[in-house]
Amino acid sequence: MSGDGRGGERDWEEGTPVPLYIVTGGRTEAGEARVLDLVTLIVARSEPRPGMRPEHVSILRMCAGPLSVAELSAYLDLPFSALQVLLADLIGDCLVEARQTRAAHTAAADPDVETLKALIDGLQRL
Repeated sequence: MSGDGRGGERDWEEGTPVPLYIVTGGRTEAGEARVLDLVTLIVARSEPRPGMRPEHVSILRMCAGPLSVAELSAYLDLPFSALQVLLADLIGDCLVEARQTRAAHTAAADPDVETLKALIDGLQRL
């Protein structure tokens, strides 16, 4: 598989990404872990241990101070779904703590019907 300059196949040494199923150990769901959203703050409760997966080590090192799941996703260049699986592992082993920044059920989730009607009426008058 050598690159021939035609935009087709590339050498693995050129930095092709590792497939996500390898990063997550073949898992696609976080299991029984608490529901995480993009603004949940993650804080490390432990230092990395020898033999840990590189992604877990990276998360623990980055989260010495609180970081949101969205920030971790950006820094690690991983989609939310894959990061959720990795964080579930760390939460299950009590290596990180997840802190919710907002209530699980907010008023914005169930808006008042009268407020919505007033909003629609106002928009229609424009």
